[in-house]
Amino acid sequence: MRKRRFLLRLALVFCLFLIANTVFAFISYHVTSWLYGRLGTEPHGFWLQLATVIGVFALFACSAAIIFLIGLNRQRNYWDTIVDALSRMAKGDFDVQLDLRADEEDQFGQLIHGINHMAVELGELERMRQEFISNVSHEIQSPLTSINGFAKALKNINLPEEKRQHYLAIIELESNRLSKISDNLLKLTSLESQHHPFEPITYRLDKQLRNVVLALEPNWLAKQIDFDLDLDNLSITADEDLMNQVWMNLLTNSIKFTPTNGTISLSMKKQFDTITVRVQDTGIGLTEEQQKHIFERFYKADQSRTAGNGGSGLGLAIVKKIIEMHHGTIAVESQIAEYTRFLITVPIDSTATHAND
Repeated sequence: MRKRRFLLRLALVFCLFLIANTVFAFISYHVTSWLYGRLGTEPHGFWLQLATVIGVFALFACSAAIIFLIGLNRQRNYWDTIVDALSRMAKGDFDVQLDLRADEEDQFGQLIHGINHMAVELGELERMRQEFISNVSHEIQSPLTSINGFAKALKNINLPEEKRQHYLAIIELESNRLSKISDNLLKLTSLESQHHPFEPITYRLDKQLRNVVLALEPNWLAKQIDFDLDLDNLSITADEDLMNQVWMNLLTNSIKFTPTNGTISLSMKKQFDTITVRVQDTGIGLTEEQQKHIFERFYKADQSRTAGNGGSGLGLAIVKKIIEMHHGTIAVESQIAEYTRFLITVPIDSTATHAND
């Protein structure tokens, strides 16, 4: 398609060149004849033709110079506009949209399209950065306010011992929450830096899932939750430590939001060169709007409950990033007050997918 457009343009330029030279020859011939007539001489045919040719070249040169100057001025305006846009972007103003007429098929058009696209992407990154800073400040401010308030209350020498111990327990809880936020932020930053260690090994995935369930036994036994396991003997090549964080975060969330006497089912299925793990609970469920944002950083589907349980809204963001590092996918399905189901699909051999990067 691009080659065809180029040939059409070339043919058009050639036709214009012929037409222009014909017009110039006509003008030059009549002007030359008029000048010789005013001078009262009848030149030889050769000199008349030579004068006509010289006139054609002179007219062509003048026309080319005028077109060049017009094009140069237009090009200068284009470049000034582009430089101004880049300067604004360098200063942090990403509300830039170059409205210059250009064909996206040629290099100049691709440059304009690239600058417009870059401005949109940088604007989105800036919005995410500001939102991230706002969320971090909000998450950190909450425990700091509690710690500060209860620390001041402890200065009261007449404070009963029972209240003193209660305030100290709250300060300890908020300190742990602050530490967890910091750890999760560092972990997420490391994962997103593309330099986080990735050390895949071959291990039994079903065994890892059973170990995570056993590690969380005190949590689900305290709520009398039934665990329904359907795990085949399957091995996987992946980063065992990272994947352990995935299962730990997902099952901790399921236990946290599943009411007493509820049920959590854990199963997996092999499909060609992938394994799909299903984590389903009979918890409070998620709305469609919550499902759209559940993997975003600092997003809390249930503000009151996550705050009460010390959640920071970073767990599922970390889970999604780890799954993406393994070139897998994670999806959520839910019905309010009925169930929430997470479907995690990862390659059986993650080293093969990383080798293709």
